[in-house]
Amino acid sequence: MKQTYPSVLTNIYKAAERLKSVIVRTPLAVNNNLSDLYDARISFKREDLQRVRSYKIRGAYNKMAVMSSESLAKGVVCASAGNHAQGVAFACNTMKVKGTVFMPLPTPGQKLEQVKMFGGDYIDIILYGDTFDEAKDAAVKFCKDHQGVFIHPFDDQDIIDGQATAALEILEQSDEPVDYLFVPIGGGGLAAGVCTVFRELSPQTKIIGVEPSAAASMKKALEKGKPVLLENISRFVDGAAVQKVGNLNFELCKNVLHDMALADEGKVCETILSLYNKDAIVVEPAGALSVAVLEKYRNEIKGKNVVCIISGSNNDITRMEEIKEKALLYAGLKHYFLVRFAQRPGALKNFVLNVLGPNDDITTFEYTQKNSKEKGIAVVGIVLKQNQDFDPLINNMKKYDFFVTYLNNDPSLMNLFT
Repeated sequence: MKQTYPSVLTNIYKAAERLKSVIVRTPLAVNNNLSDLYDARISFKREDLQRVRSYKIRGAYNKMAVMSSESLAKGVVCASAGNHAQGVAFACNTMKVKGTVFMPLPTPGQKLEQVKMFGGDYIDIILYGDTFDEAKDAAVKFCKDHQGVFIHPFDDQDIIDGQATAALEILEQSDEPVDYLFVPIGGGGLAAGVCTVFRELSPQTKIIGVEPSAAASMKKALEKGKPVLLENISRFVDGAAVQKVGNLNFELCKNVLHDMALADEGKVCETILSLYNKDAIVVEPAGALSVAVLEKYRNEIKGKNVVCIISGSNNDITRMEEIKEKALLYAGLKHYFLVRFAQRPGALKNFVLNVLGPNDDITTFEYTQKNSKEKGIAVVGIVLKQNQDFDPLINNMKKYDFFVTYLNNDPSLMNLFT
């Protein structure tokens, strides 16, 4: 019997056929550690195992596959913080199409190298601006000046149809109804595709969108009733650091998303380290978003069938120290102080013996002796074994007249040392 499906999904099923020989049908794998922790069945849709290590290949390849040969001959242009660029680069190399990729200046080196590797001689990379949105504006202008075709990373129906094929796979792979689906959101392309498919095929599923708390463009759009431009965002979760969600993406998501959850950068870093240490899974910050918010839904997901989309694994190893630092700060295990030292022999020894607890560890010490003064100020970073060690530490600092200022609550000062 011929398969039937809602007409709204016709192009998504066509995209799935189109992509069969191009993408990896990534596994839907139960995570035993988290399932035990939350007393639920928690599975990961492992898009980090795609050929370009993110789901972005789905939309990029589908978009270019439906373009006319005349359009492709003009050359394609895209803007990306990394993953979309890799998808476009792969498609350009496979289809033998010339492409120009605009990427923000702070893009991790690993993602730049991957774009070069996947694109080969068919890709030119231009670094521009501090954010994705600035790079995108430059890419659009380049298109106008050079008659190229812009491949939008998310606000395009063909892109959305490609990303939606991941949702089809989830439903095909799950042997029981999905109660909760956690999906990361940057510009909203993946979420729009997921919402389209689940609205038709699994309307009972509660879809939770997840954004970085410092780049919550979809949450703000839902609050305002339309996409709005966020003036300031953090670029740390680079795969989801978008100042404004797509108009089409917003329309497809607004009435389908059950909730929006925000993940603190420190919690994202904790999750990255936990997934690596416990499950040997390497994820980028955006790839950890869907897992990072599970604790907030502990009561709701108990006993439920839960799917988290792991969106990508393009993480630069040089970022690991920063990731560890943010995780320790978030957990309340690393603390920075301005400390007053008497400028005499034995002052540091006195600090170690009388102030530090048996498990406290000094990891940062910045001090310059000035002979013209009786006392000098040092920046001291201390890692604790447990949160309960904080109060005794600060009490001892004050008791022995070492304490000047606690720095963790002052972002402007913290930026100097972290």
